[in-house]
Amino acid sequence: MSLLVETIDKIIEEQSLLKHKFYVMWNEGKLSHESLNGYSKEYFQLVKTVPSFVGAVLENSPHNLRSKIMSNQQEEYEHIEPWTKFAAALGISKVILENYKGLDKTKDAICNLSRLMNSFEGGVTAMYALEQELPKISLSKVEGLRKFYGITDDESTEYFRIHAEADIRHAALWRRILQNVPASCEDDLIQAATKSLAAQNLLLDSCYEAYC
Repeated sequence: MSLLVETIDKIIEEQSLLKHKFYVMWNEGKLSHESLNGYSKEYFQLVKTVPSFVGAVLENSPHNLRSKIMSNQQEEYEHIEPWTKFAAALGISKVILENYKGLDKTKDAICNLSRLMNSFEGGVTAMYALEQELPKISLSKVEGLRKFYGITDDESTEYFRIHAEADIRHAALWRRILQNVPASCEDDLIQAATKSLAAQNLLLDSCYEAYC
């Protein structure tokens, strides 16, 4: 593993979303139904935007990586529908979900992530920082939903179960790319990883402050 990837992995661990108060409450069964409802609407702003993030990386990618990145993007489009099923289990209809625009901090978080996609290496780094920990986070969410919130059926938890597997593959692709970037790019990419994690935590701040 390259020193760059080791450094980014350390940043991901230090700024882990699992340490955020919102996810700590989730995993302790302390969120209200209203909190989960609000979360389903705020996080959907990210879910529906991730395909465009990957699309921006794709536009800047070298030819030999385009098919793999395009496959990732297609999967991200396919993940939108399972999220609507999760929201439906909380009583949020697809119409409400699709018409909701997000709180100001949620919008800021999405914009901050979007800005990181303006170069190939920067976008790869931001996506790696987004997806590397998601399998572990997704498994913890499923466990919490089943243990504390009465959401146990496969359809309602499909989104998280998909990400427990898919993001292992996605993060592995981003990692392979990062292992081969020029040393001259490393400082900028470490900043990109830090900003990606900050934006993700800002999205959870939005949920915590509004719904907890």
